[in-house]
Amino acid sequence: MPAAVPDPPVWPPARCRRRIAPVEDVVAGRDRDAEGRARNARPRDALGRVLPRGAAGVERAPEGVLRTPARTVAEAQELLDAGRPFHAHEVFEDAWKSGAEADRGLWRGLAQVAVGLTHAARGNHTGAATLLERGAGHLEAVGGHPHGIDVAGVAAWARRLAAAAARGGAVPLDPPRLTGGARADR
Repeated sequence: MPAAVPDPPVWPPARCRRRIAPVEDVVAGRDRDAEGRARNARPRDALGRVLPRGAAGVERAPEGVLRTPARTVAEAQELLDAGRPFHAHEVFEDAWKSGAEADRGLWRGLAQVAVGLTHAARGNHTGAATLLERGAGHLEAVGGHPHGIDVAGVAAWARRLAAAAARGGAVPLDPPRLTGGARADR
């Protein structure tokens, strides 16, 4: 008669197992918008960094707003000039997601440039160089002056900033003029 084979050990041992919460419990504790999409309601600083609950943050640009292209450009320029490139990115992202198909490359490029400027302001030179280059590439593919935007000027500005970030030195954080021309006094 063959020898009895012992049962294999249970893995992981009971002392190492942890209870995994049901999906409903995890989802119920998240911040959600009216459509059920996850949203982080915690306050943010001017560069979009999440702050602890209860901390005083800056007012956020509302998300999911339908704006005309002119309003998008004006609102984003105000945010860039105020040193809030993360929030300008949110404005561009709304246009990218909801705008005309023909303009998506434009808005995507501008959103990436704004995020690149955000990374530069946060001291993340690698992220800044990557996003600024990517955004400049999208803008160069668009070309022209759609909605009055100086696409070539913004792309050239982004490439200069990306080069400075890639060197790892000081990065000038003056935002571009989206429509060209002189910068308004701050």
